[in-house]
Amino acid sequence: MYNKLIGIRVANKSTTKQKIFSIVNAIIIGVILGLLAKIVDNPSYFNPIFTNIGDRLGIWVFVATLLSVFSYSPKLAAAKVFAFFGSMLTVYYVYTTLVLHFFPEREIVFWSICAAVSPVCAYIMWYARGIGLFSNIVSALPITVLLSEGFELRNAYLPFHSHYYLIPWLMGIYLIMIVVLLLTIPKSKKKLLAILLIVIILSLIMIYFNVFSRLFPGMNSVLQSMI
Repeated sequence: MYNKLIGIRVANKSTTKQKIFSIVNAIIIGVILGLLAKIVDNPSYFNPIFTNIGDRLGIWVFVATLLSVFSYSPKLAAAKVFAFFGSMLTVYYVYTTLVLHFFPEREIVFWSICAAVSPVCAYIMWYARGIGLFSNIVSALPITVLLSEGFELRNAYLPFHSHYYLIPWLMGIYLIMIVVLLLTIPKSKKKLLAILLIVIILSLIMIYFNVFSRLFPGMNSVLQSMI
């Protein structure tokens, strides 16, 4: 199995200093984004579009994917992404608990599970910039998640919702993230076309069977606090 993975993508040699620097950078990014996500969580002071971005899965899948694929090795990718989610969630929920005196138990459990499985996902995601069918499938997964969640945004608000106008803007942001991944992950036009084909097939399956809404029923629901 290990030999097969090496055939997909070979890890780059890195020094201990480079590894530490990469992990520290991931922690800093997590702290900054976690703090920003909490600060803009109040639509009374910030445009609610920022709140909507931070409250959904897509942006975090996007950041974690970039951290993973541009790592020296799959092991370092796993460490970086775990450090990112750990620092981001710690800052976000420590602020929520200590400053706002609110303990969202359900959300903490959900994101803690995401953080727990993130190293495995990051390890696999690192092979996205490799060669072969496995690499193409792995590359397509985060793009499929973004496309599926972006499509589900059409159900995010009821017609009487005061922030109904946000849907096109949010879909535009998801489209930008998809384009960025399509431009940065594939190393050739042939690989890009293969990834697009897989994304279309997987997305059609997920949309047809309503997979995303079934797995994450609360992610795209109406935000009651904003009605």
